[in-house]
Amino acid sequence: MIDPFGREVSYLRVSVTDRCDFRCTYCMAENMTFLPKKEVLSLEELEAITATFIRKGVRKVRLTGGEPLVRKGIMTLINNLGMYLQSGELDELTLTTNGSQLSRYANSLYAAGVRRINVSLDTLDPERFARITRWGKLDKVLDGLQAAQDAGLKIKLNTVAVRGINDQELSDMVAWAGDRKMDITFIETMPMGEIDELRSDRFLSLREVRETLSKDWNLSDIDFKTGGPADYVQVAETGQKVGFITPLSHNFCESCNRVRLTCTGMLYMCLGQNDNADLRKVLRSENGLSLLDAAIDEAIGRKPKGHDFVIDRSRDHIPAVARHMSVTGG
Repeated sequence: MIDPFGREVSYLRVSVTDRCDFRCTYCMAENMTFLPKKEVLSLEELEAITATFIRKGVRKVRLTGGEPLVRKGIMTLINNLGMYLQSGELDELTLTTNGSQLSRYANSLYAAGVRRINVSLDTLDPERFARITRWGKLDKVLDGLQAAQDAGLKIKLNTVAVRGINDQELSDMVAWAGDRKMDITFIETMPMGEIDELRSDRFLSLREVRETLSKDWNLSDIDFKTGGPADYVQVAETGQKVGFITPLSHNFCESCNRVRLTCTGMLYMCLGQNDNADLRKVLRSENGLSLLDAAIDEAIGRKPKGHDFVIDRSRDHIPAVARHMSVTGG
């Protein structure tokens, strides 16, 4: 699948649920209204659409949410998609999780063919963790991380850098991750959906973060890619990698190779644009499965060159896109 700008689309991110057992302050409001069940794709429908993408050339699938591991029966989908790893049709099946359910699922994930995961972790301070996530317990996540490593899963931490919240401990997190042989990626907060605070007060450019980290660590640029948007450096002292995802301070769209499927079957060709294709409507129509190929091709033909993310005080209450990250998939 080739988009209008010559980029091969080989990476599909699939949100399996909009629900989450956390309520992170930069991501969603505390009192969220989640989707009714009838609007959410069944596990069978998620598998059917994902399988079509694999047949059309997608080589990497990442399951997201919300929190993917709170979806009832999720291991059925993961095990079925794992069969494409065995057949060689898929190079990698992975997921992004908040870590709350890893103690329960780590061994099953490895058995299904998952070999690495991304775990969202924004602080190592229990009280700060509770304030950021509202509902989360840090010790439960740390236990999950240990269970995942014991199961053989390679872990990359994802940390959203938020001014006035965790900006003073980012260097400590590099040290903590390095001691445990984990890579870590820092992410700029994105203007998606209405939240309960001003984003301009919290936005922290990763250029500033890298300058700060460089005072404590010897960082070297490296030519390393996972298929995602991060630029990586090597930390001489730990041997681990630190990534930077910079949708605002440095647009990464020129190399975009991915599209996102929401749990409602909406295909977004760009995280920061509203244009989408309703694959649920296609799939649930008469002879829908046979119509998916054409619907996907038409959508890929509309993939834009880049996003329109911006954060400034004049637009604090007008997010770049109205939907929350949990709807599109993290």
